[in-house]
Amino acid sequence: MSNLQGEDRVLLEVKDLRVSFFTHAGEVKAVDGISYTLRTNEVMGIVGESGSGKSVEAYAIMGLLQNPGKVIGGSVRFDGEDLLSYNQNQMADFRGSRAAMIFQNPMTCMNPVYTVGDQLMEALRSHRKDISRAEARKRAIEMLEQVGINNADKRVDQYPHEFSGGMRQRAMIAMALICNPELLIADEPTTALDVTIQEQILELMKTLKGRNNMSIIFITHNLGVVAEICDRVSVMYAGHIVEQGTVNDIFYNPQHPYTKGLLASMPRMDMIGHERLIPIEGTPVDLLDPPKGCSFGPRCKNCMKICLNNPPPAVTVGENGHSCACWLQVQEMLKQKEAEQHG
Repeated sequence: MSNLQGEDRVLLEVKDLRVSFFTHAGEVKAVDGISYTLRTNEVMGIVGESGSGKSVEAYAIMGLLQNPGKVIGGSVRFDGEDLLSYNQNQMADFRGSRAAMIFQNPMTCMNPVYTVGDQLMEALRSHRKDISRAEARKRAIEMLEQVGINNADKRVDQYPHEFSGGMRQRAMIAMALICNPELLIADEPTTALDVTIQEQILELMKTLKGRNNMSIIFITHNLGVVAEICDRVSVMYAGHIVEQGTVNDIFYNPQHPYTKGLLASMPRMDMIGHERLIPIEGTPVDLLDPPKGCSFGPRCKNCMKICLNNPPPAVTVGENGHSCACWLQVQEMLKQKEAEQHG
């Protein structure tokens, strides 16, 4: 797990962000009022199953939402500036120079008809107009070396299809980092890779984070990856953040039934051969017709009447910003307050 170092300030502040997709079938509330802060040199993991809204909130931050998706509420502030008020040119300048994103499938993100070097050079020269082609090429070779690609001076002239999956992902990371962004959003960057390459990519990201002093939002459904690279974690379910805390809070003191369910369904090194993984019962929420109350209520074995009718507020359940949106925790907090008053 990485350590917080250097200047410690809030780099990104997401407040009550709401994103909906307006389809012919109705409004899909993909992100329904999420809030978090990301500090400099910090890695925030965003975890949840498919359809929880993890990638949608990242696209909203980067201004990459496709129609019919729209940000319908909330704010996204980067270094104090409101990103949602940026016009297209400001957003294009922000992407690449101050923030960058790497995606799950590098093959679909790289142009097959241009060499890897040309694509790296274009990424650099679109933000650094003063740099010559020769300087850009030199920087492209340096970046390929930095991400661990051997014979970079030759590889720079090859096409994406001549790279293996792991090498393409490294080239994507090189392209994202060529302008030294302060924020990197990594959307499931290791999913399509085998375990050995996955490990190498995680090590590479940790090294580059330390070297470039940048903050990372790491989107994944793999809790094992979270344990390895993240400082803090936001657990998402059906467009809501249901629990937030440090990696230790989430792994050793989970409070939300969904977080506990995710951990119980994950293979562990200390498992005995015959131990079974415990799946989360029920089916994911239909976002066209979400529950009136807690989004996880219909799948929760602790579900109470209040859960079905009222969305739970997020309450503090520990130190270092550990919070949880669950009526069980609200009840627990009220019991403690009552005991203190009578004590």
